[in-house]
Amino acid sequence: MEKTLFEEDIQIIDVEDSIKTSYLDYSMSVIIGRALPDARDGLKPVHRRILYAMNDLGVGSRSPYKKSARIVGDVIGKYHPHGDTAVYDALVRMAQPFSMRVTIVDGQGNFGSVDGDGAAAMRYTEARMTNLAEELLKDLDKDTVDFVPNYDESLNEPDVLPSRVPNLLLNGSSGIAVGMATNIPPHSLDELIDGLLLLLENKNATLEEIMKHIKGPDFPTGGIIFGKKGIIDAYKTGRGLIKIRAKTHIEKKSNKDIIVIDELPYQANKANLIKKISELVKDKQIDGISEVRDESDRDGIRVVIELKRDAMSDVVLNHLFKSTIMETTFGVIMLAIDNKEPKIFALKELLELFLNHRKTVIIRRTIFELQKARARAHILEGLKIALDNIDDVIELIKNSPDTISARDSLVAKFGLSELQANAILDMRLSRLTGLERDKIEAELKEILETIQNLENILKSEKLIEEIIKNELLEMKGKFKCPRITEIVDDYEGIDIEDLIPNENMVVTITHRGYIKRVPSKTYEKQKRGGKGKVALTTYDDDFIENFFICDTHDTLMFITDRGQLYWLKVYKIPEGSRTAKGKAVVNLIDLQPDEKIMAIIPTNDFDENKSLAFFTKNGIVKRTKLSEYSNIRSVGIKAINLDENDEVVTALIIEKDEFELNLTNQNLEENIDETEEVNQIEGDEIPSGQMLLVATKKGMCIKFNVSSLREIGRVSRGVTAIKFKEDEDSVIGATVIQNDNQEILSVSSKGIGKRTTADEYRLQKRAGKGVICMKLTNKTGDLIGIVIVDDEMDLMALTTSGKMIRVDMQSIRKAGRNTSGVKVVNVDGEEVVNIAICPKIEEDEEMGDENEEI
Repeated sequence: MEKTLFEEDIQIIDVEDSIKTSYLDYSMSVIIGRALPDARDGLKPVHRRILYAMNDLGVGSRSPYKKSARIVGDVIGKYHPHGDTAVYDALVRMAQPFSMRVTIVDGQGNFGSVDGDGAAAMRYTEARMTNLAEELLKDLDKDTVDFVPNYDESLNEPDVLPSRVPNLLLNGSSGIAVGMATNIPPHSLDELIDGLLLLLENKNATLEEIMKHIKGPDFPTGGIIFGKKGIIDAYKTGRGLIKIRAKTHIEKKSNKDIIVIDELPYQANKANLIKKISELVKDKQIDGISEVRDESDRDGIRVVIELKRDAMSDVVLNHLFKSTIMETTFGVIMLAIDNKEPKIFALKELLELFLNHRKTVIIRRTIFELQKARARAHILEGLKIALDNIDDVIELIKNSPDTISARDSLVAKFGLSELQANAILDMRLSRLTGLERDKIEAELKEILETIQNLENILKSEKLIEEIIKNELLEMKGKFKCPRITEIVDDYEGIDIEDLIPNENMVVTITHRGYIKRVPSKTYEKQKRGGKGKVALTTYDDDFIENFFICDTHDTLMFITDRGQLYWLKVYKIPEGSRTAKGKAVVNLIDLQPDEKIMAIIPTNDFDENKSLAFFTKNGIVKRTKLSEYSNIRSVGIKAINLDENDEVVTALIIEKDEFELNLTNQNLEENIDETEEVNQIEGDEIPSGQMLLVATKKGMCIKFNVSSLREIGRVSRGVTAIKFKEDEDSVIGATVIQNDNQEILSVSSKGIGKRTTADEYRLQKRAGKGVICMKLTNKTGDLIGIVIVDDEMDLMALTTSGKMIRVDMQSIRKAGRNTSGVKVVNVDGEEVVNIAICPKIEEDEEMGDENEEI
């Protein structure tokens, strides 16, 4: 039976195979023709077609703007047969300074904003190319790249642009294809060119050497990149995760902190950020924010976050980083098209590929210019022959019946080519003058030199690389592109503390419990006996009780009169001006009603070889390993058991010296019951190692070895340090003495002080009555403090009215143990309530008169 015509045309095709083939064709079309950029010019087809269409329209950087609709129409009609929205969106992005590191399109009108606002309709906006776009297209008319037919083969379009800058890395790219995606971050052009110049000089340069020039991505919106690991991974493998944070600063307004956002992470939507912060505040997920407002203008981003008076700016800021797009992760995938195939590139590969592209462009441009120069030289050589034989040429032309005969005669008689003969026939009579003859000869000479130079370039790779180098330097000079995104070396373990400068601070706390920190440099040094500066503004019934010097990163241990211990980082204490009242400490730590802070101790670790010693009003001392207080709790812990009617006066850290460490290693200490008072050591006290000096209000003190004070448990009572001669006496302070050459400064409530060497205080057994520390009279008042000092320190004293004075230690006279001393502070009817020491920060001023003996 014969087959019909239709049956002969039927082919049996497997449906599965057909779908696979069709989907593969579709996939390659999306990958190559739409979603991914070319590794050489960094452009997707739509971007390349937009620029080429604008070039056709003559919309250069110095030309008048043209309606975006006209540009989009040309792109769609000639080269890109897709939706007008997709083309216009691509045009808009190339004009947005917050999307592109260096814009390619110069837009006029509304082209969107960082708030996510869309651009105006294409019929309202206008556009033209930027200077950078012209550099991408430069030499396009010199056969530097291949041209391919457009979609209907009616026109040709470039397969790639010559691109004098590494646009793929400069402006980055993002896109999702079938089964793959690209996300390349933008970079600084200055750094990219420096990296390319390095590779031209040293083709074997390592990634580490390249990264000395190309430090990392440089986003148009700025921000801070945290951690170099993600950058290194991306540059080495083509994939990496980069953490980006908003750049902020803190301002003060009416004793309140204001967080100001200056820069946002790349592609962060400002309007959505403000909305998210408002939602977090409304849902009470973030405390301490009173108002959020957008004060951004044409000069840049400024988002203001006003905090409540008791809010800690660093805590709020840390919460914002964790809960909003103020911190984002940029996932780098350096995927691009090379030789019609998608590939993930390392940084060095992309740089090398761009350099190879530029070499190809320069070679093709040189060949084009060489051919053009040779053609011109050929014509000039013919004209020169004609001028040398002008009479014969004129006679030959006159006698020729027509142009063709004249041309053939010229070719036959003078050995010319048809091109040369035609040029002679087209030559005007004015070229026969002597001046014109000279111009032809000069032009021929110049053309021949040009030909020689072009031939030399084609023969020398070194000359080609020199041209690339010069062009790159030209681009660097033309497009200034300094880095705007800051890079912080390490992200691992980053917390809010790492964002706060480690500065020397004076921390003060008043009788009513107001605490603040002020940079120690705020207090200028004054000569002895000066009136001092007001350290803070207090109420009439308030005065400063404690102050000390520490760094912002230190941990503060608050020991209260009830034997409780609390923790607080110094940077979490509000920083105030010199006269600011401060913030109530009850808002920072969980104090009980009527609980009073007696000691604030800064530390930067909880080492096993350190211990914490507590001294009570009734003369009890207890020593416990500092590590037992390392488990920080917001509600605090019980640090010592106190007798009835007793309270903690002070506490200090003791670090084991070599002598005591040897005792521990040799197991010379006995085990004791931590709840039982320890008796004195049998026989003589061991005169070695560190010593403790405990002083009382009535001017008595006792010095004994630290080694006689064993470490006991955290909740134990302790042992007797000193017994009182008078019933009204009590402990006012204690200090650790390293050796007998150290000096002890004693200061009384009436501002009298003296320096005494430690060897004047006799070493005793613990629990004795001690010896006289300062001779007290009505003029001196009670003893209020003792500290170890030297000439490299300054004294800082505070009075009941809140005045603070800084005194050079060298101006305070040395005196014996059983003396009163000299006037240190002019109290003017007030009393000194506390003293501390701090490092020198300024040159000594002129001191006062001779010491006034009391």
